[in-house]
Amino acid sequence: MPDVQKVSIALTGEQIGALKAAVETGEYATTSEIVREAIRDWQFKRELRQEDLKRLRQLWDQGNASGAASPVDFENARREARQRLAITAGEQTRAS
Repeated sequence: MPDVQKVSIALTGEQIGALKAAVETGEYATTSEIVREAIRDWQFKRELRQEDLKRLRQLWDQGNASGAASPVDFENARREARQRLAITAGEQTRAS
């Protein structure tokens, strides 16, 4: 294990009880193991959020660079969507 350092954290009684129960049932060897896993999960989720934010910023910039929005004919958009849906449904029926 890499350089391990001890850290003190404050937990509620309920959280401590959950940690101890997981160790007592053999799910984990130690409470430290649980905390390390939780931190690894947090790091992974944090990295995913950062990637999502980066992608959203790129999309935002692309949208801004594309110029002003133009009016949308919603009736025409609905009609086109229904046509595409009908084509897709027909293709699925033939594939079955």
